[in-house]
Amino acid sequence: MIRLLIVDDDELVRAGLSMMLDGAAGIVVVGEAADGDQVPDAIAAHAPDVVLLDLRMPRVDGLTALSRLRGRPRPPEVIVLTTFDSDENVLRALRLGASGFLLKDSPPASIVEAVQRVAGGDPMLSPGITRRLIDRVSAGAGAREKARAALDTLTERERDVALAVARGQTNAEIAAELFMGVPTVKGHVTQVMLKLGVTNRTQVALLVNEAG
Repeated sequence: MIRLLIVDDDELVRAGLSMMLDGAAGIVVVGEAADGDQVPDAIAAHAPDVVLLDLRMPRVDGLTALSRLRGRPRPPEVIVLTTFDSDENVLRALRLGASGFLLKDSPPASIVEAVQRVAGGDPMLSPGITRRLIDRVSAGAGAREKARAALDTLTERERDVALAVARGQTNAEIAAELFMGVPTVKGHVTQVMLKLGVTNRTQVALLVNEAG
């Protein structure tokens, strides 16, 4: 079962998400939190695999909570919740280590799929909205050269895997395209993240985009 923690300051949103997701397709909602300052205690109490995290909260916002959460040893995966009022906030969330994001009005099936994919190690990179966000990354010359230098540390095979990750492909899709086993792909993805100094696949995608 995928253990899910829901963090949102709107009680109705939390209740709706909990009713929709608890028990759906191998998901169990183990806890809720009403603000970012409650996240550390909630994680310690419930040990979730995935956290649905609102960006806008009154005391500690989602970006601050995410930054603190990703600094923990073996943190859970995070999907940010947004009304998409700010591309910049979502990009910041992805850079901080979120594995994806959801619009609050997403269909139930899409939310279930996002939780399942993120729990399985794949980011939720929707072809439309995520492409719009990544396309907004505008690296200066210095940042671009730094990103290219980081990619140059990869082997040819690792670079192929990094590019596939940046296209939003799953491990199974990469394995089929590059004619290797899924466990081998997972090993390459781990090496890519270690060499690039990032913590998840979404950050790999952003770095590849910065490199042009």
